Amino acid sequence: MGLLHLHIDGKVFRDSHNREVTLRGINVAGDAKYPKSPDLPSFVPDKFFDGDDVSFVGRPFSLEDAHGHFKRLRRWGYNTIRYIFTWEAIEHAGPGKYDEEWVTFTIEVLRIAKQYEFYVFMDPHQDVWSRFSGGSGAPMWTLYAAGLNPKGFKKTEAALVQNTYDIPAEFPKMIWSTNYTRSLCQTIFTLFWAGRDFAPKAIIDGVNIQDYLQNHYIAACRYLAQKIHDAGDLEHDVVIGWESLNEPNRGLVGVQDISIIPPEQQLQLGTSPTAFQAMLTASGRACEITTWGFGSFGPYQTGRELVDPEGVSAWLQPEDAEIDKKYGWTRGPDWKLGECIWAQHGVWDPTSNTLLQKDYFSKVPKTGKSLDYEIFTNTYFLDHYRSYRDAIRAVWPQSIMLCQPPVMEVPPDLKNTGDDDPNMVHAVHYYDGLTLMTKHWNRLYNVDVIGVLRGKYWTPAFAVKIGETAIRNCIRDQLKFLRDESLNYMGNHPLIFTEIGIPYDMDNKSAYKTGDYSSQTSAMDANHYALEGSTSNGFTLWLYETENNHEWGDLWNGEDLSIWSRDDLELPTGGDIRSLDPTSPDYSESHSNGDQPGVDPRNIKQALTSPSISSSFSQTAKGYRAAEAYLRPSPIYVSGQLDSYVFDLQNCTFTMSLTASTPTSSDAPTEIYLPEFHFPEDQTNISISGGKWKLQIDEFTKVQRLLWWHAEGEQDIKIEGVKRKVGEYSNSAEEVTYLEQCQRGQCAVM
Repeated sequence: MGLLHLHIDGKVFRDSHNREVTLRGINVAGDAKYPKSPDLPSFVPDKFFDGDDVSFVGRPFSLEDAHGHFKRLRRWGYNTIRYIFTWEAIEHAGPGKYDEEWVTFTIEVLRIAKQYEFYVFMDPHQDVWSRFSGGSGAPMWTLYAAGLNPKGFKKTEAALVQNTYDIPAEFPKMIWSTNYTRSLCQTIFTLFWAGRDFAPKAIIDGVNIQDYLQNHYIAACRYLAQKIHDAGDLEHDVVIGWESLNEPNRGLVGVQDISIIPPEQQLQLGTSPTAFQAMLTASGRACEITTWGFGSFGPYQTGRELVDPEGVSAWLQPEDAEIDKKYGWTRGPDWKLGECIWAQHGVWDPTSNTLLQKDYFSKVPKTGKSLDYEIFTNTYFLDHYRSYRDAIRAVWPQSIMLCQPPVMEVPPDLKNTGDDDPNMVHAVHYYDGLTLMTKHWNRLYNVDVIGVLRGKYWTPAFAVKIGETAIRNCIRDQLKFLRDESLNYMGNHPLIFTEIGIPYDMDNKSAYKTGDYSSQTSAMDANHYALEGSTSNGFTLWLYETENNHEWGDLWNGEDLSIWSRDDLELPTGGDIRSLDPTSPDYSESHSNGDQPGVDPRNIKQALTSPSISSSFSQTAKGYRAAEAYLRPSPIYVSGQLDSYVFDLQNCTFTMSLTASTPTSSDAPTEIYLPEFHFPEDQTNISISGGKWKLQIDEFTKVQRLLWWHAEGEQDIKIEGVKRKVGEYSNSAEEVTYLEQCQRGQCAVM
């Protein structure tokens, strides 16, 4: 296996042979969001507030299991990994206290990824700031540093947290994402980005809370980068770069009027307070707040609800001063514990509970300069990105930097400026919001959300797209718009969709009962069709979760987007069903060396039954978790310029066009990943405009590729595989018989 070398050439990636590279990747892994010891997925309340005494060693998986996971992902055609880690994993014990054991463990995992020839970029992940505010990311001590008390979040609804929900299994779906518009996130993100301007009294260890938080975050990431650099065998060869903070949110910066819901706020679900109402309830005051649901046509108001914290506060009280001593920091004399930081800056009066400055966050207090989301992105966000970039580049000057601006917002205007970095990538996230929020694939209609956000339509009614073909084209056109917008604002750089995916628990988990994954297959196919037509440089699908199961999904906030689950069988790797036969050589080979099979002694119970779902699935075992939609052919290395490519799942036909300036060399052909399931060697027809080709299966990774040597000029290829009806293989008599035998204990297992 040769070493991997990837570099940027304008708006494309190239390898050492100067071939254009398409990154076909996945996020690894969702398990990294929560600790390994104690094992604390988001529905476990025990020891939740012992935030200092945790360990992420073993996340995303053990060293023993790493080979199996990486081999599986490589066999599925992925060549890129967005490696998830959290600030908490590095610095959970307190400011400046780094977990050396976790750093060493992470380096060893990356070394195993190197054996499977992955491109890896590091993702410092966060969702709604931290686990203690309902997401993932920052250590618990950062909340204390900001003067906040995580134990007060539940009663005040400063954040909705599944770990502290009365019945975690009943935590409302997707409610976690509303935490961005609740008090905790609104406050701490404002402090993180713009504390110097909006909270000058918030001084800790002689610096503003903005600098305190940013400096510690950047220093922790730089520390990990330094250790990876010092390892000596990871940079360039496997780690290709670093992404900036996942899904940055502005907090309150640029909000014009905190007494109303901002018109640009697209998500309302459950209680939906104004920013001022959120300040009141966070300080123990009762408020009547509107409630919302989310249906087929988006959010709709359902009524009003009294939120009464009964005097409980989300802010640390004077008697909590021991916390400051515990962590060794000194709070400035003008920062009073026990009172909302915004009340201390004259935004509202805590004696009369009246709002004094509804437009406080709409302009820079000292200068009066107006603010909005676009200005936030080009100032506060960009200032932080530069500091983060410079810290990583101080360790590794050649690092590719993946700049991730706020999701769905207009990117920063960097074109032809000093920040127009030739070694930068634009990292973009996109989800089909209607499908994600409703957990239903609506074949009748969908909405051009990006078009609405960018003012494309006179009225949102014109953004509705009718029929599945129009829906698929709409998603594709939205991704294409984001790609073109990137070129206009960011400059001539590659773009990667570093998150895109679908929920598998659609329609109240009906697929887990029936094995009918047709909706998931259609949704996944539509997303990949859109990616193929976007002219982007690749993607990293969300998500691979090693512990996913039908009861708890991704084990995080009720989400269930993992393409693999312990409770589902895997799609056969060849054109037949032999991989389900434990006596066949194919089965034995493909499930050795730590590679988890669909059914074996370690997971036979999970594979055949589900603790929360009807056993009818285990009796028929029809589903392969829509794998036929994401196991799809893709260009990997193109000798020339890639013009277009698309996979027609219904007809199992792949087409691709390219333009080559010179004939391909003997050692650097164009290479296309061809999944054996769709394209078994003896059932595949290949038509080319010229040249020669051959199919090759790598002995180590078991990846099937088509190698194509062609002349210069415009070139085309068409590959036809096995056209099947949906569910044809998963309903085979051989499979059902085998699984029924297993259920009766009559099958042989390894």
